[in-house]
Amino acid sequence: MSTHEQQQPEDLAQLIARLKDAYGVNDSAIARRIGVAPATVNSWVNRKRGGTRGPNKDKLRALAREFPKFTESEIFAAAGRTTPGPLSEDARVRIIALIEELTEDQQEMTEVQIRALVERNRSLPS
Repeated sequence: MSTHEQQQPEDLAQLIARLKDAYGVNDSAIARRIGVAPATVNSWVNRKRGGTRGPNKDKLRALAREFPKFTESEIFAAAGRTTPGPLSEDARVRIIALIEELTEDQQEMTEVQIRALVERNRSLPS
């Protein structure tokens, strides 16, 4: 298959269209199940992002939870986002314990670095 014949990756609007078909739901039903306004789902369907970056990770995870025919990885990829890794409670405790050992300045610097990594992940293509 030539480069021109290769399909573009599915975007969130296309995935939601498939989701609607698979579950027989509309924008309002999706919105109600994931805790957003119907206008929010409509903006995703119509590819209107405004000043935002699209749905946050919690809403993407809610889509996967409420509509399990679609995986978290598939939904995050369609939204143009990388899927965040899981964080066990044990890992959370270890990370916090390490941060507590740092000076106040080091803690602030670490927070800045983590925020930068999160922003980078939000902007990476799938």
